[in-house]
Amino acid sequence: MAIAKVLLADDEVPFVKTMTKRLNKRGLHITPAFNGQEGLDKLGKDRGIEVVILDVKMPVMDGIEALREIKQRYPLVEVIMLTGHATVETGIEGMKLGAFDYLMKPCDMDLLFSKVREAAARKRQHENRIIEAQVKKDSARRRA
Repeated sequence: MAIAKVLLADDEVPFVKTMTKRLNKRGLHITPAFNGQEGLDKLGKDRGIEVVILDVKMPVMDGIEALREIKQRYPLVEVIMLTGHATVETGIEGMKLGAFDYLMKPCDMDLLFSKVREAAARKRQHENRIIEAQVKKDSARRRA
């Protein structure tokens, strides 16, 4: 079983292919997308995706716009912003919009892998808390 299901959205095809191979070897299940809109479409079709690695600069829909949409539609999905064109402002905006973290390209593979594992763990914790709260609510309702 994969450690986590990850959507990798970046418009640089060679980068996506290389990262997909490298992250698959580490036990992650990678779904590639080549712009923000394609990423959103794939996220809508595979609700098992836990983490999105999202490039900031992309055609069709950039990473910040895609991040807004992801957090609106799928608030528990964690997003790691990745860019070769980082500015402090973009990083701050991404974090304010709910990004889990913000990494510069080229990023260290161990660091990226570690961040994906942390992000997936946080998503699972949030889901478990929601389930526990629902169970408590249901059992309280039954007792009433």
